[in-house]
Parts: sequence; structure tokens; C-alpha cells
Amino acid sequence: QVQLLESGGGLVQAGGSLRLSCAYSGNILLINVMDWYRQAPGKQRELVARITSGRTPNYAEFVKGRFTISRDVTKKTMYLEMNSLTPEDTAVYYCHAVRLGGADYWGQGTQVTVSS
Repeated sequence: QVQLLESGGGLVQAGGSLRLSCAYSGNILLINVMDWYRQAPGKQRELVARITSGRTPNYAEFVKGRFTISRDVTKKTMYLEMNSLTPEDTAVYYCHAVRLGGADYWGQGTQVTVSS
């Protein structure tokens, strides 16, 4: 089992920044993909950014140039640095991890609200 715990969400004005963290624990040795998803009210959950071991991170078009995903394996934490936030970025942001073999895990989510 893998446990994921997000933090760092909150209320910010348009144009502002937030950094989300996802602390992971448990059976983490075989985790090779970690990503951030988000879900706005009335919308489907969508991929925001993905980091795969040994590969360049990739991003959804709507966050390219504004968000940065990173992972600190010594701290067992993944981050999402979010800049130039707009009200359209308002959503619950979820941390997600995939282990080799396909088992995947979700965090409980953290709310990000961007006011205009």
C-alpha cells in the first residue's frame, strides 16, 4: 500500500502562486509514475502534470509555462509549483501514484480556489 497526503491548497488571488505538496509513504519502492490531477465542480478529473522516473515531466497544455512538477525522493514528497493562477485553475487537486505492475493510489485532494 501507498499513502499520499496533499497539502498547500488554499485561496489565492488571480495572478498569484501556490505550491502543493504530496507526501508519500508505505510501499514506495516501485513507484515509477506520479502525477497531479484536478477536478473542478461539474467537470471530469483531468491530468495536470506527470513525472515519470527517468523521463522529462509532461504537462497539460493549459498549465504549460505556469506550473512545475517536481519530486524530492529524499523527502518522499512531490510538488506542484503553480504560478500565474487564474479562476479557471480553481479545483480540487489530487496526487496520484502508480507502481510498476499497475497498482495506483490517490490522495484525498486539496482545494485550490483562485479569486478574480
